[in-house]
Amino acid sequence: MDQRQKAELRAKAEAYIAAETESVFRTEVERALAAEDWDDLNDRFYTSLAFGTAGLRGVIGGGTNRINTLNVSRVTQGLADYLRSAAVEPSVAIAYDSRHYSKEFAKTAALVLAANKVRVFLFDELHPVPMLSFALRRLGATAGIVITASHNPPKYNGYKVYWSDGGQVTPPHDAGITERVAAVKEFRTIDEATARTLGFLSDVPPEVDSDYFRTVLSSMRRKIGP
Repeated sequence: MDQRQKAELRAKAEAYIAAETESVFRTEVERALAAEDWDDLNDRFYTSLAFGTAGLRGVIGGGTNRINTLNVSRVTQGLADYLRSAAVEPSVAIAYDSRHYSKEFAKTAALVLAANKVRVFLFDELHPVPMLSFALRRLGATAGIVITASHNPPKYNGYKVYWSDGGQVTPPHDAGITERVAAVKEFRTIDEATARTLGFLSDVPPEVDSDYFRTVLSSMRRKIGP
């Protein structure tokens, strides 16, 4: 690797360190930079995770080629921009699984949306994808987000977007969101207390869970019979 390439990597790493709010991810990059571990830095910064196939997925860690707080914020800003253009009073339901940083990424997304005046319903504990799909329809939300990487190894996490019908986003929404994400230069965020006070962030009501279980049991009884 020549000096020009190293200088470019250093510039990208320093820009990331300045923008990332999560200290764990910043520290990873700071250590690689201090050690001049150019192979590691190249893997972290040679490209940027792109929104596609209804979401984002990557190795958890610091860098533009990793899923982290900064990338979650960037993607959510693009989603917020699209929602503001697609609905008068957009709202989003958010769920997350047990993977590393899932809860943190879910809250990060919630606060970016709230800062953009998109109402958010956030589950306060782990919920699987089917319950997010049910919740966003039950609440009449415009879209939904699930922080999960499905069957991928533990070092991965992901960000999946759903639409008001309960399914993953399809044309034209997927292309519209992708275009908005690609155009993001900076993102807005807000603290949780302010978001809740302003009414842009609230927990998913507990009756949504009970309605989900009631609906599933009713469906099973119809299939099985008395």
